Amino acid sequence: MGFLEGKTAIITGAGFAALKDGSAGSIGYGIATAYAKEGANLVITGRNAKKLETAKEKLEAEYGIQVLCVAADVNAGADNQAVVQNVIDQAIEKFGRIDVLVNNAQASASGVTLADHTTDQFDLAIYSGLYATFYYMQACYPYLKETKGSVINFASGAGLFGNFGQCAYAAAKEGIRGLTRVAATEWGSDGINVNVVCPLAWTAALENFQEAYPDAFTANVHMPPMGHYGNVETEIGRVVVQLASPDFKFMSGETLTLEGGMGLRP
Repeated sequence: MGFLEGKTAIITGAGFAALKDGSAGSIGYGIATAYAKEGANLVITGRNAKKLETAKEKLEAEYGIQVLCVAADVNAGADNQAVVQNVIDQAIEKFGRIDVLVNNAQASASGVTLADHTTDQFDLAIYSGLYATFYYMQACYPYLKETKGSVINFASGAGLFGNFGQCAYAAAKEGIRGLTRVAATEWGSDGINVNVVCPLAWTAALENFQEAYPDAFTANVHMPPMGHYGNVETEIGRVVVQLASPDFKFMSGETLTLEGGMGLRP
């Protein structure tokens, strides 16, 4: 086991999804796998209870850790503070501590232009991404302060570069980046570091995006200079693990692009 043995990580959007070839196709599950290999007990959330249960069964069987899965959907019609607090309450009841929060969950209507976006589509992205990140950070703060923990939030090149057909998604992700920088400023004295990852990995969602919106996919999704899309565990999940390690504790408020050389910016 690794440096996270006996510690607890909450990972949102961590249900298991498979690519067409049957391999893991979920960034959240890839992150969960990387954390499990370091010995962390996990609290995984998402909207699909079946995908969460599948993830729990696989992770516990393969790595001998404990996994608590809690279905949770932050959306425009829910009592979202109560939804998130329920996750945190169950996490503390089972494990007694929170050391890492990974805000990975996000839904969106990618492929719809700004002029054609509906309010419901905009709300889908803002609530599932920005509001969820806000509520989880608030609810976890007292426990992260106790453990001098880490927060890793997820943004995207869609926001960094203004991708076609992704206005709500980009808005949510840039909001998360702003929230992260403020938390890095306010929580640094508590020993909490807060950073952002912008990943590019081949996922089931990306496969579905390619099929549903081929024009938007062609306009936005390009092969990285490294010649392949990221692996959800080894090239995304492992970095998210390292951001919670003592070696990276002094880094906070930063945005890391994991896009194989394609995330270049000034």
